[in-house]
Amino acid sequence: MNVIINGIPIRIIRKPIKNMHLYVKPPDGHVEVSAPLNLSDESVEMFIRTKIGWIKRQQERFSSQQRQTKREYVSGEAFFLWGVQYYLLVNHSNKGNSLMIEGDKAILTVRKESTVQQRENYVNEWYRATLKKEVERLLPKWEKTTGIYADSWQTKYMTTRWGTCNVQSKKIWLNLQLAKKPIDCLEYVILHELAHLKERNHNAAFVEIIDRYMPNWRDVRKKLNEQILDYMDPSAGHMEE
Repeated sequence: MNVIINGIPIRIIRKPIKNMHLYVKPPDGHVEVSAPLNLSDESVEMFIRTKIGWIKRQQERFSSQQRQTKREYVSGEAFFLWGVQYYLLVNHSNKGNSLMIEGDKAILTVRKESTVQQRENYVNEWYRATLKKEVERLLPKWEKTTGIYADSWQTKYMTTRWGTCNVQSKKIWLNLQLAKKPIDCLEYVILHELAHLKERNHNAAFVEIIDRYMPNWRDVRKKLNEQILDYMDPSAGHMEE
């Protein structure tokens, strides 16, 4: 159910829980409320109204966060890999595309006549290969640590989630943009999605799993969400875990 309170659009999700939970989520500061099934709409609205000041402060924080502009893949742009910022240097060659990290530079070699879309496609595939290599190393580690195993996994460019999973098929999807974040952020999302294979909802049992295996997960989650490193289409939605 979607409502507007004090001019703020709010999504209310009914769940089999005992208490209400309020979330202001990155990157756009959209608001979600998880509410018990048996709680009246009036009680939910009253709860939200008591939190309007806090909601607005959180939304102001999101709106002030740094974001990159839409990519053109030209020299001088910022380039992120595992939480480190490099400066993009674009060279031209007819021998094929390549991308190398040297010092503080990410050197992208492409055909001179290549389009922005072609450069973006190549860079995304480079990120995909880089991310896959780390997932192949880290996923078995966390499966062994937790005793929770995924049957399959896949990388995908997403503008609404860092990761997602299908509980029935035990398949995990990881956002391509995680290659831009520090490694511990990738580990947190892997653990988060594995935990969902055992506990579908963000209930106490789910939090207990995360607490047990990554006690500092709240700090890692904050780091994950404190800056969106890529251009986000405002109509695309919101970034969740």
